[in-house]
Amino acid sequence: MCSRYSLTTPPEALRLLFELEQIDDFPPRYNIAPSQPVLIVANDPRGKREARLVRWGLIPAWVKDPRSFAMLMNARGETAADKPSFRGALRHRRCLIPASAFYEWTGARGSRQPHLIELKGRDLFALAGISEVWLGADGSEIETMAILTTAANGDMAALHERMPVILEPADYARWLDCSSGSAVGISDLLGPLPDGLITITAVDPRLNNPRSEGADLQTPVITTLL
Repeated sequence: MCSRYSLTTPPEALRLLFELEQIDDFPPRYNIAPSQPVLIVANDPRGKREARLVRWGLIPAWVKDPRSFAMLMNARGETAADKPSFRGALRHRRCLIPASAFYEWTGARGSRQPHLIELKGRDLFALAGISEVWLGADGSEIETMAILTTAANGDMAALHERMPVILEPADYARWLDCSSGSAVGISDLLGPLPDGLITITAVDPRLNNPRSEGADLQTPVITTLL
């Protein structure tokens, strides 16, 4: 699963990688958590890429009252096309989730140790995501997203059995193209990252608190868990 990530690169770097016409300025974020506003990249109605803020924690369109619904922060890539909560979004509203790193934990409740996972030689990459728009009877609108996950590769298996789907830049256009209204032709993108491409670093346990923020959360700590 993926329950926390960071986005700390300058906006201009994001604009260039994702081929955006423009992007608003934003501060670095070291501890992005579910229910918070997050940045996604998706195609607009013209087929042009745009960046926009949505809430992390997908709410399917068929939900009657989002206040009584447990938000869905992840979707399993292997089964998303068949699940009522995700299949519409996978067919029609795929998105990219810019990230600089993500986190995973080891240890029992009360003594959980966070680990920072980064891509070697890359300080910005994209997680595969899906978005959904919930419309209320009163005209209210909430746009939300979930991160797709897959089986852990050999590197991540030391921490967890799952990991987020990480897309290569050459595959961004194919992932974002929902013009067919189908999920056919994207299943090959939903596998794990090849081994040997990530680094894993145990970091400050203050990251466990979703209200904590700042670059010092990524300070390495000594641990015997890895």
